[in-house]
Amino acid sequence: MRFVLRILKALALLLVLLVITAAGWLFIRPPELLRVGDGYAAKIVCSNVFIAGREAEDVLHDDVQAPGNPLLRLLRVSVDRDNDRVTARFMGLFAPSYALYRGAFGCTSVPDGNFEAAAKAAPFDPPAKMQANDALWPEGEGTGNPADGKIAALLSDAGVAGPAMRAIVVVRNGRIVTEAYGPGFSAKTPLIGWSMTKTVNATILGRLMLGGKISFDDDNLLAQWKNDARAKIKVSDLLGMESGLAFNENYGDVADVTRMLYLDPDMVSLPAGAPMEAAPGQRFRYSSGTAVLLSRIWMDRVGNAQAAFSYPHDALFAPLGMTSAVFELDARGTFAGSSYLYATAHDWARFGQFLLQDGVWNGQRLLPEGFVGAMRTPTAASNGRYSQGQAWLSPGRGSSAGAGLPEDTFWLTGHDGQSVAIVPSANLVVVRLGLTPSRLGYQPQTLLKAILAALPQSGAQQQAGSQRQAQPQP
Repeated sequence: MRFVLRILKALALLLVLLVITAAGWLFIRPPELLRVGDGYAAKIVCSNVFIAGREAEDVLHDDVQAPGNPLLRLLRVSVDRDNDRVTARFMGLFAPSYALYRGAFGCTSVPDGNFEAAAKAAPFDPPAKMQANDALWPEGEGTGNPADGKIAALLSDAGVAGPAMRAIVVVRNGRIVTEAYGPGFSAKTPLIGWSMTKTVNATILGRLMLGGKISFDDDNLLAQWKNDARAKIKVSDLLGMESGLAFNENYGDVADVTRMLYLDPDMVSLPAGAPMEAAPGQRFRYSSGTAVLLSRIWMDRVGNAQAAFSYPHDALFAPLGMTSAVFELDARGTFAGSSYLYATAHDWARFGQFLLQDGVWNGQRLLPEGFVGAMRTPTAASNGRYSQGQAWLSPGRGSSAGAGLPEDTFWLTGHDGQSVAIVPSANLVVVRLGLTPSRLGYQPQTLLKAILAALPQSGAQQQAGSQRQAQPQP
């Protein structure tokens, strides 16, 4: 009996030693996967608490833990409102990661814990916050009395709207005809666009093109590329995701994209240092790093740092009346053009309507002629799925025509089910925001096809004819 007790005591002691060793390892050298998880949690909670006004525990449960890896259920977050910080730790103890709120520029991940550097990277003189008014949308936030009951009924069908829908706005002939919101969300809730931000970022670059400060054909884009093959990469190659730069966009593990977003305070460094894997224009590789490079390039072309920080507001958000838009910076002061724009569904719809109108707003041309046309022109290397302007022509599986949609349809799409569909021939914009992981199999074409079928047929046909005649050529 004593022998058995000694064995049990020895095993218990061994177990304690193993736990202490594992805890020490997690504390001193936590695996990158845990750091990515904590970085993700800190950033998402920070933005939703300080920008969208949501409760931290709701965001942790609904946005971080519910749709993801089981390990995410072991993450804990704390919000320091006095210092505008969020900290996330695995099991509340290990692999701490941080996010910092910087006012008009939202939150940034601070993976190195250097809050001083992150604070100094954002300007002290941000653009003034715009105030919404009650005029009829898109001039203001008023919607009148949208009365399209047939479309409204569609949005109440979960099979059409998709799981965990948070906002849908349908715009026809320049006015909101129907909108719907999930529990806890409203027309006033800023929501993340994820990769829809890429298209907005490209449009900001397009504003600079109108002023002649950059062009599709520009090369020698970064000083560190000067003496190698990357000097031949053109702006057009980056916009079409055909730069030839290697980049791993796999979100299932620690890859280039998660390392860039959650482990590196300077998001530019990884994609800027990526090697070439193909000649420019020869291979399509979807890359969030490419969008961040475009941010850095257009910021450098603006002229000075303060003007660059204000440029998205001054050149795009203010003219369109996107009063809720918050475009976030990384910890070293580059706009996170791949992922981090928050805006209400009404403001995402404004942006979609702007593209529908070929870059013209209130009678003023804000984008060069042909720029939106490039967003609707397929690249050969993507087999027609992606466009020359950071937009999708056929997101997910199949083509627009194969899905029974008009061939002129083009899209903004983002992680977890964000989409803006633009259909010039039907004078239609459909915004759909939510938390719908791809594993659920939902396709935004389902919603768009149902809405198109519900439109008055004669009106749709009439609009199709007029739009074909006025359609811009890329």
